[in-house]
Amino acid sequence: MLRKYIGITALSGLLLIGCGSLLGSCKSSPKSDLHQQENRESPPNIILIMADDQGWGDTGYNGHPNLLTPNLDKMAASGAIFERFYAAAPVCSPTRGSVMTGRHPLRYGICTANCGHIKQEEITLAELVKEKGYATGHFGKWHLGTLTRDTLDANRGGRAKFDGDYAPPWDNGFDVSFVTESKVPTWNPMITPPKSAEDVGDKLVEGESFQTFYWTGPGEIVTDNLEGDDSRVIMDRAIPFIENSVNQKKPFLTIIWFHTPHLPVLSGEEYKKPYANLSEDQQNYYGVMSALDLQVGRLRDKLEELGVAENTILFYTSDNGPEGKSVTGRTQGLTKGLKGRKRSLYEGGIRVPGIVEWKGKIAPGTKITAPSYTSDYFPTIANLLGVDIQPYNRPYDGVDLFPFIYGNQTQREQPLAFNFESQSALIEEDYKIYRKGPNSEFELYHIKNDPGETIDLAKKDPRKLEEMVKYWEDWNASVKRSEAGEDY
Repeated sequence: MLRKYIGITALSGLLLIGCGSLLGSCKSSPKSDLHQQENRESPPNIILIMADDQGWGDTGYNGHPNLLTPNLDKMAASGAIFERFYAAAPVCSPTRGSVMTGRHPLRYGICTANCGHIKQEEITLAELVKEKGYATGHFGKWHLGTLTRDTLDANRGGRAKFDGDYAPPWDNGFDVSFVTESKVPTWNPMITPPKSAEDVGDKLVEGESFQTFYWTGPGEIVTDNLEGDDSRVIMDRAIPFIENSVNQKKPFLTIIWFHTPHLPVLSGEEYKKPYANLSEDQQNYYGVMSALDLQVGRLRDKLEELGVAENTILFYTSDNGPEGKSVTGRTQGLTKGLKGRKRSLYEGGIRVPGIVEWKGKIAPGTKITAPSYTSDYFPTIANLLGVDIQPYNRPYDGVDLFPFIYGNQTQREQPLAFNFESQSALIEEDYKIYRKGPNSEFELYHIKNDPGETIDLAKKDPRKLEEMVKYWEDWNASVKRSEAGEDY
């Protein structure tokens, strides 16, 4: 059993696990069974890519009027697009925790950015795959705990009051790391940019240290090759890890969490050129997205060069919707007409790009209409590798995505539940409920027909509203039991 599995007792009450649960089913399709048999002989490599604050409308394939993302477009065309993919929360840290555990982040105390950490009792994705002999690497943003107790770093590192939040990737199953605690500028990531890049902070001085670091292990601060585009800086570390894993004939899990396009946003001149007829703010925003896209293309080309593209499954998404109250300044992200932005549980804050590519295994041009989200990655990968997660004896909020990817299942049985600060939401196949705060009434939308959330049906369909509110309340009670430590 895993290193962190320490005498977990059975849960009482609602068990929201994707396989064999009261609320979900994880029966393998014939293709899933075939893959599990193949994977025992040749385990697939797994790459999870995440952008930071990329909106639902911020890709070429989804109809952006200006942004060029040719490599994401190729990835989408050769694999599957999730037409309703969601981040588990409308800010970064909770969503990242859902990827790492398959569980809603409130179950282990990550309530928002810079709040809580991955607990030692949690079973991470890296620890799960290591049981199958995988090499594991994490590159880019971490934001699931601090990386140091003795050096002032970023938002919380090196401050005594946050010592309990020390939870670096190398203590959570990762063999190789190249990570920051939280945000950095998207150009020259260690250097404070001009105030025009936005969200720079009053105490930082342009041209001097941004007061954060890239770390590779305890006390190991990186000082070389940190200039220019940050997405390139990250990929420069991820590719050698992949090459080394291939050379050693080891399957690998590679997590690449870009900082782009999180503020402070600024780009290099070569990336801004295609947008020369637009405003300076647009040039910088679109430039950093083009730079990220270029690194996605570099990665895909490297997989082909190494001869492992057909044995590598590649996921892409964003941690939440676009920053800012509106499209202005350096917060140029688009929701493509969806209501809300980052920090909101309306669609614009949580519906994000979702792509999965597996050459020769997933049919090009596949479109998945069922709602899916970042908590689904963990059970999907577990089922892909033939790992039974039921013995872990804890609630999992995600389900296996492969029945949807292969078309064996078209409608999701287990709704997506959300709870962020004062907001609440639940999304099922056709409907969504949303509540602004505990003293507000739930709103009801036919989200499949009304993605803009323009017509509140709460008074017209009280029975449906009551049914969904009851589900959310039962789910939230389960979350509170988890938060109280009953899962361990």
